[in-house]
Amino acid sequence: MIRRWRTAAWRGIGATAALALTALLPASAASAASASPETSAASATGGSGYAFAPDARTVTGATGTTDAVPLESGTTYRSTLPDKGELYFRLELAAGTTAYVPVTAVPPATATVSASDGIEVSIEDANGTACDYDSARFGAGLSPRPVTAVGRRDAGRALCQDAGTYYVVVERVVSGSTTTTPGSWDLEIAPVTEPALAKAGATTAPEAWNSASPEPLTGEPRRRTAGAGFTTARILDQGVWRTDITPGQTLYYAVPVDWGQQLHTTVDLGSTSGDTHGYVSAALNLSLYNPVRGYVDDVSLGYDGTQKSSSLDPLPPVAYANRYAVSGSENSVRFAGAYYLVVHLTGQTADTFGKGPYGVTLHVRVDGTPNSGPAYAGSPVPKGVFDVSSDRGSLGTAAGDGDTGMRALAVGGIGTGTALLLVLGVWTLTARRAQIRANAQKPTA
Repeated sequence: MIRRWRTAAWRGIGATAALALTALLPASAASAASASPETSAASATGGSGYAFAPDARTVTGATGTTDAVPLESGTTYRSTLPDKGELYFRLELAAGTTAYVPVTAVPPATATVSASDGIEVSIEDANGTACDYDSARFGAGLSPRPVTAVGRRDAGRALCQDAGTYYVVVERVVSGSTTTTPGSWDLEIAPVTEPALAKAGATTAPEAWNSASPEPLTGEPRRRTAGAGFTTARILDQGVWRTDITPGQTLYYAVPVDWGQQLHTTVDLGSTSGDTHGYVSAALNLSLYNPVRGYVDDVSLGYDGTQKSSSLDPLPPVAYANRYAVSGSENSVRFAGAYYLVVHLTGQTADTFGKGPYGVTLHVRVDGTPNSGPAYAGSPVPKGVFDVSSDRGSLGTAAGDGDTGMRALAVGGIGTGTALLLVLGVWTLTARRAQIRANAQKPTA
């Protein structure tokens, strides 16, 4: 009887401590400690497969400039893109400021798309002059997945230099194929502004840099689960990392790359344990995006059921002056921050080789000695977007996957450590009181 009472008492003590810990933890850490990974993933993606920013504001794009709703840098938005027509949003920009407006389009997982389907994003001034435009397509994988294009007002160009009102224009690009599924796509929009330099610097891209491809890193891979969107991307430091992927899934990782550093990445797709007869073109796609979600480079792997490997092309060290490069990939490594590795396995893989999961290994190498970078005349918005230390604070840790509750404690830092000490104190006091009551109830001889 007493033994059973003690067991129940200790369970009560554990529950008390858990409730106290949850109350004392920061809200984000508390929810991470209490929610299962499956529940968290379903909540974050809303069933779409893409994890939208949890604090994103919902806005409705206008069909013309007159009713265009304003967008503010540093705020993330959700919207909906119809299959026909343009959407307009408004920006107020100061002179000398470079603006980036990344737009991620997320089609339904069950949609049918063609290689040339996608989106186009541009920024126009008040006179209808296009400052810049960008587009993104699904490509040869013919698999519906999140695609991202970035509209830009670049202070280094001759056009669109004045302060005033600008418009972000988003349009769906449709090939006209009869197999393309009609219907709207979800959007995530995350504007960023970059201030001018405190003083003029170089206006030509560096001509000499190490363009040799280093040997991929080797060693025992460490397991690291991925995020399902840009805001949930999990950090990877230099090393060899392993995860699993299923057909139709898209994985997001973030690699902090400082000013003066070079990023090299190799991706491996493991062999299947099933039938190896058949071939899927562009089965796995690895894309690299810069800190403002601008496209840098990508590589695709054809798959016949046996292991395959490929690497992204060598990139120059991160430098402000890279923006003057002619090459798009070199032009894009223009600031420090989180560089996103996005991995997608086409849904067609399931038809040929089964539902998986399939093993993916990423060999991540960061070379070079960091430097202080350029001196800006102000702060970018959001603050810290070009700061490597800020990335480590806002994204997942690079340690191997471990206990969810312990990772939640790590999020809280020193404040959570203090909370834990308080919880342990409550736990000890409650245990002592329980023991006193148990002794008092013992039958006397």
